[in-house]
Amino acid sequence: MSAIVILTDSSTDVELSLANEWGIEVVPLKISFGEETFIDGVTINPREFTRRLENGETPVTSQPSPGEFADRFKEIVEKHGNDVTIIGVMMSSQLSGTYQSAVIGKSVMDENLDITIIDSKKGSMFAGIIAVEAAKMARAGASKQQILDKVEYMMVNQVNFIVLDTLDYLYKGGRIGRASALFGSLINIKPILGVDENGSVFPIAKVRGHKKAVSRMMEEIHKFAHGAKVKIAVLHINALEEAKVIKEQLCREYNVLEAYLSEIGPVVSAHVGPGGVGCVVVKE
Repeated sequence: MSAIVILTDSSTDVELSLANEWGIEVVPLKISFGEETFIDGVTINPREFTRRLENGETPVTSQPSPGEFADRFKEIVEKHGNDVTIIGVMMSSQLSGTYQSAVIGKSVMDENLDITIIDSKKGSMFAGIIAVEAAKMARAGASKQQILDKVEYMMVNQVNFIVLDTLDYLYKGGRIGRASALFGSLINIKPILGVDENGSVFPIAKVRGHKKAVSRMMEEIHKFAHGAKVKIAVLHINALEEAKVIKEQLCREYNVLEAYLSEIGPVVSAHVGPGGVGCVVVKE
């Protein structure tokens, strides 16, 4: 039986230990601060990135080139043979050009190779949890079609949330105006955002105070997860202890089959800012 290899990009925030455990190929994005350029997850980690953000430095992120994807496809083929199946689970094409780069990278490869590139229509670990499940299925001997069916199911049967602790980075990213940012900060507004079925970020609620915003997120999760078997990932940006508490609470209250804790990487952090926490819940 030919090998099935799952590939993703670093903006899906699959932890290195998970990627190594399940054989997930991760193609990194790049982050620049001025004239310094770093490779996401290789030469810069989330903590160093957050430190620079908090110091007022402005990052620029860029997706891998089509050539970098093609090179990774070649490496996988050299390792596993021409009959290998490659399934790429990419960050939403509405949030990044990574998906299109992977598609172009595929186009320069031998057309007889079995490469499928999927627009997850999700970001961060909202997409990463799908890539991990696909890799687990591949390890267990599932067929390509079984994996593709599961990927599609997980894209549709999930809810995702992220609570922002600051409005500064929405303003810097041009998503809200200066007046909205100043007024929201004055009255302690904490937005709750999600990624919709088309892969775009949308506002779920605006709540006064971080604690109340997290409580609202938990209420929304309850509507979806109550009485169901679920898999979850709790995300954070420099808020590990709070993320641990949220994960423990979810595991106590629901029938959780798998639970992950993920630090949001630089690509998403640049738009969310420090102190953000979030969650993705997928029905089994």
